[in-house]
Amino acid sequence: MSDAPGFDRHMLEALVCPVTHGPLSYDAERQELVSKTIGLAFPIRSGIPIMLVDEARQIKADD
Repeated sequence: MSDAPGFDRHMLEALVCPVTHGPLSYDAERQELVSKTIGLAFPIRSGIPIMLVDEARQIKADD
């Protein structure tokens, strides 16, 4: 899987949370974009952020 394209961190500047329209943070270890405001983590698969609420993982405040 090392041939999979990585996430372009410059893309983060253009992406916002689809629910709150607020900023996202990048979790490189989990390959997720995190909306701390609403407590959702959106997965990044093969370098592509999946910005669907149905695909997001609910996170705790201390995650």
